[in-house]
Amino acid sequence: MSNKPIGIFDSGVGGTSIFKEIHMLLPKENCIYLADSKNAPYGNKSEKEIQELCIKNTELLLSKGCKLIVVACNTATTNAITYLRENYNSSFIGIEPAIKPAALSTKTKAIGILATKGTLSSQLFHKTSDIYANGVKVIEQIGEGIVPLIESGKLYSEEMKNLLELYLKPMLDKNIDYLVLGCTHYPYLIPVLTELLPKKVKIIDSGLAVAKQTKAILLKSNLLNNETKVPSIKLYSNGNLEVLNSILKHQFKTEYLDF
Repeated sequence: MSNKPIGIFDSGVGGTSIFKEIHMLLPKENCIYLADSKNAPYGNKSEKEIQELCIKNTELLLSKGCKLIVVACNTATTNAITYLRENYNSSFIGIEPAIKPAALSTKTKAIGILATKGTLSSQLFHKTSDIYANGVKVIEQIGEGIVPLIESGKLYSEEMKNLLELYLKPMLDKNIDYLVLGCTHYPYLIPVLTELLPKKVKIIDSGLAVAKQTKAILLKSNLLNNETKVPSIKLYSNGNLEVLNSILKHQFKTEYLDF
């Protein structure tokens, strides 16, 4: 089982930010990445729709022999991971906004959360926020339109910059000193966000934490791959492969998979 691949899925290309962290930390691991770009974004779908898409993605990855599945999507995690863990005999690693480190580190007692509607309206998000952000002002902002722009290859467009300026203003007006990125697409915005934010505002995402958790689960289950041959990295998309390739700078072979 140890040489079986890690399965990773997201509602498009955003979860590659998680894949890259996993690949850097665990370079010997075989990986299969699934970009469900045709159905992106998940953030404006109902819980039932999100669960159905996650079931489809999970069953496809399990059919390809994955030993562990990373749900590299905040919306999918907050709306479907409990169901997946209860109904499949596999280990699942999820991702949720890094509220805890931001809330513990803020000096201004104000943090911003940029995320999808599906994440911000979920029970898991509010439970995490209630536990860790007591006494801290949390300014939530739905990133409406960001994912479609990224999925259409407009990551560094003027349209994207204008949208981000609009979303950041209410947070900056409340004197935030931490911005939490609550969607795996959003780390690709960091170069733009760095230009737009004052230097005092620190940006936090969950990528490295997810990679470390993946390693911990594999170690605990004795499933780390110790083979010395070059790992197999397969990236599938049911959307525009060129967008996926440009995000990954053509480093990995990608295939079109209609699922």
